[in-house]
Amino acid sequence: MTTPSPVPRRAYDRFELWAPSASTVTVRIDGIEHEMHSGADDWFTLPEVAAVPGARYAFRLEDGDLWLPDPRSLSQPDGVHADSEVIDPLALRGDSAWEGRRLRGKVLYELHIGTFTAGADGRGGTFDSAIERLDDLVDLGVDAVELLPVASFPGGRGWGYDGVGLYATHASYGGPAGLARFVDAAHARGLAVILDVVHNHFGPDGNYLGLFGPYFTDRHETPWGEAVNLDQPGSRPVRDFLLGSARQWLVDVGVDGLRLDAVHELRDDSEQHFLAELSEAVAAWEAETGRELTLIAESDRNDPMTVTPVAAGGSGMDMQWADDVHHGVHAWITGERAGYYTDFGSADVLTTVLTRIFRHAGTYSTFREAIWGVPVDPASAHYDGHSFVTFLQDHDQVGNRALGDRIHQALAPGQHAAAIALILLGPGTPMLFQGEEWAASTPFTFFTDHDDELGALVSAGRAEEFAATGWSTQVPDPQLRSTFESAILRWDESGRGEHARMLAWYRTLLALRREHGDLTDPDLRRTSAEVVAEGTVLLRRGSLGLLAHRGPGPLTAPRRAAEILASFGPVSRGADGAVHMAGAGAAVLRLPEE
Repeated sequence: MTTPSPVPRRAYDRFELWAPSASTVTVRIDGIEHEMHSGADDWFTLPEVAAVPGARYAFRLEDGDLWLPDPRSLSQPDGVHADSEVIDPLALRGDSAWEGRRLRGKVLYELHIGTFTAGADGRGGTFDSAIERLDDLVDLGVDAVELLPVASFPGGRGWGYDGVGLYATHASYGGPAGLARFVDAAHARGLAVILDVVHNHFGPDGNYLGLFGPYFTDRHETPWGEAVNLDQPGSRPVRDFLLGSARQWLVDVGVDGLRLDAVHELRDDSEQHFLAELSEAVAAWEAETGRELTLIAESDRNDPMTVTPVAAGGSGMDMQWADDVHHGVHAWITGERAGYYTDFGSADVLTTVLTRIFRHAGTYSTFREAIWGVPVDPASAHYDGHSFVTFLQDHDQVGNRALGDRIHQALAPGQHAAAIALILLGPGTPMLFQGEEWAASTPFTFFTDHDDELGALVSAGRAEEFAATGWSTQVPDPQLRSTFESAILRWDESGRGEHARMLAWYRTLLALRREHGDLTDPDLRRTSAEVVAEGTVLLRRGSLGLLAHRGPGPLTAPRRAAEILASFGPVSRGADGAVHMAGAGAAVLRLPEE
């Protein structure tokens, strides 16, 4: 059991270290060694020496030969194994008058800093080069950018989910100063910033936490090995370590929200689960900053208690990712049925996820071979449609495919248009993945930059993983720089041909969301869907309807429309109001009153 404790602002002007595993600690500051003082609760301090911004420092435990970076370092300019750098993030904050933004029901845009831009000089992949494209996102109609993890990870390139420095900003992206400039630039354009953070595990390379204290426990197992210690002896400082990291991003750096990776792997049998404690802490930080702050969970459990307030027994998250909506749309539009798509694909299942979010809601999952999930209550007083983040593509659903191929690369443009319309005009909080708005030709493959030994294991493991599923095509080697470079967006193609046509469609759909209140109504009771034919569904949002037709043949819808507000593909309305579609596509309709 843990005892809640306040999480004060990190002291950036002094050297301190929690190291219960050590009896003595030495700190080396710009080459000069100092013996630290042992204090209460296993904290070591050095009050006589101020931490001056720019100083480089490292710790040595006992009489060992290994100099270790600070677990709470804000900057690792020379990598995760090198000395830390003293940074005061408050000195980096601009004079923005940003007052925050409510993000539930807004349009999110997931991006990876390393592949988002090539840069005018060929040196992209940084916060500064990403700033150059923020105006494009504003023009598209986006409300917030969600960054894949930027916490320090080994090597120069990667997805960021093997991070080891929860407080430090990855150096090759531009470090903490670059992130501060990005946040200020986004806020100046009215864009909120969400950070993807990983609290459930640490990468294997550069993870020194276990040398300092009981950061991990063998009481619980995760897919990555021992769990982060949230409920065993010594867990209180570990929980504070995670809470302090969250505070640093939200309060000190000034971002607007956190997306929490795979919260079902936060193994915690405490009286109060860590997520609930984090939710309560964030509520206090909202009062402190005067800004609304958002917590978004990735959860595999299909349980609306994740987005139920703490006071009502839930985890207190503002939103959670809704994979079942993705699976329902993806399997219906593509015909894929392998793996976790097994129980998806029919038009009936599609209408279920469009209106009730979860396909598995106390039902049997063939993929998991178990009863899975809990039903969503459309009349709940604690959550609504906007509590669920919905998407057609994201980094996982693209990047975890063998070739990193995007869904539109296997679809006709009309099918792509129909699929994304179901997401953007549905009841959830929609999220786009970088480049999908113009049907980018570039894949998003899995890539890493580990040392030779670990890199060889990662490359072999990736190939073996897909070979075991019967995949016969060569899988791109994640360690090759060319694999990373293949994922860099080609912004110049967005204005040409079918790319430009798709971009115009995305802009049209987002404009409709802004213009029509029915399309942003979070009440699930006012969303309905019906199967017109196995290849056609009608999604109804108040007085508006979306006719999504996957084709390939023509369609004459039995439902009448008062007006066609927008369409993709050859669509017409007869004198009797019937809608005719020559092939795959989508039509947004004003429906007559029933």
